[in-house]
Amino acid sequence: MSKFELKLPRMGESVAEATLTSWLKEVGDAIEMDEAVFEIATDKVDSEVPSEVDGVLVEKLFNVDDVVKVGDTVAIIEVEGEMDAAPEEGAVEEEVPEVPVQVVEEISETVVLAKETAGSAKQIQGSSDRFYSPLVKNIAKQEGISMSELDSILGTGLEGRVTKDDILKFVASRKSSGMPDAQPRVQKKEPAVVENTLPPVIEKPKPMPRESVDGVEVVEMSRMGKLIAKHMSESVSTSAHVQSFIEVDVTNIVKWRNKVKDVFYAAEGEKLTYTPIFMEAVAKALKKYPLMNISVEGDTILKKKNINIGMAAALPDGNLIVPVIKNADQLNLVGMTKVVNDLAERSRNNQLKPDEVQDGTYTVTNVGTFGSVFGTPIINQPQVGILALGAIRKVPSVIETPEGDFIGVRSKMYLSHSYDHRVVNGALGSMFVKAVADYLEAWDVSREV
Repeated sequence: MSKFELKLPRMGESVAEATLTSWLKEVGDAIEMDEAVFEIATDKVDSEVPSEVDGVLVEKLFNVDDVVKVGDTVAIIEVEGEMDAAPEEGAVEEEVPEVPVQVVEEISETVVLAKETAGSAKQIQGSSDRFYSPLVKNIAKQEGISMSELDSILGTGLEGRVTKDDILKFVASRKSSGMPDAQPRVQKKEPAVVENTLPPVIEKPKPMPRESVDGVEVVEMSRMGKLIAKHMSESVSTSAHVQSFIEVDVTNIVKWRNKVKDVFYAAEGEKLTYTPIFMEAVAKALKKYPLMNISVEGDTILKKKNINIGMAAALPDGNLIVPVIKNADQLNLVGMTKVVNDLAERSRNNQLKPDEVQDGTYTVTNVGTFGSVFGTPIINQPQVGILALGAIRKVPSVIETPEGDFIGVRSKMYLSHSYDHRVVNGALGSMFVKAVADYLEAWDVSREV
């Protein structure tokens, strides 16, 4: 008999930890390969973690609601036989490439900092869902920075994470403002002097817990609700939001869809909604204007070669999740319809995989589903644009003909484009949404399915 360590797998580049939400197996239960053992939740998606072997669960190393780091061993499974076979005689071991000295030194420094931080890691991280690197935690410990102060620092790293430069700027700012340390400082190597560019941060008093009274019910926000609220607030404080609006005549699309939707369903077994059509238009516009398919990291712009469109989907509990259509520009309408329907269905049933909500480069949200004519959506960081689709309505409209103008009934909708004015100027933001509108208005009513 041998023991297998079931670890928390990597769930995307930006996911470093997850919360264990439930155990699906108990100690002593038999487990088959690929059978789910426990459930976890990240700030993006909930997921089940399956076993990689057949065996019996003999030990749980974490409890429900514990935060688990990627790579941590969560459970021990006893299996028959030996897991690791010795290499055959004469077998050639894989050559390990030599690591540059600079990389070794950087790794060694990180290990030392991690060890120094270990004693206070729980104190620094305990009351926050935000991820901090060992280096940042170590600086916070040395400088006597409290958890609330650390949470107040605006991060410039990936997904708003606090970098070394961010915390050093905060330290320099606090020194210049004369604010006292929260606790005695540990005498360590002094950091490099950093120019003060941030105003002093004043800690806000935490609100006192409230109890329900007559006429008022106090409801605790869900875990996902808290994460969404934090994500939206950080986006508004990070990006300079600007909106452009355009009205689109989609009469031809409405007529074409009504004509082919039954044939489409019979041939493909999929319902043809308007969403795949709009996604196709957005993908073409991103192809035409690649500077909308970027992200911002500090003072640099990252141009994305792949067009991965996020599709905001409503969950039964009222929250939103954004599954991603990967390489959307490479899909025809049939392929786009299948992907859209599949992601929407599994979003509602909480069956998305972690990598299906990662790596989006632009986002589309359909506010018209709820009857809204248009909206001003908040950008999904670190992207620079998001498009809101308004409700399709029949409205009186002026129709121009060679014989003159007349009033007719047309199907129209509004497109609302929010974009980051730090890197997207009004011309680009307006031309992009105009390109989407032009594609929709030029829809070929004789197009084959």
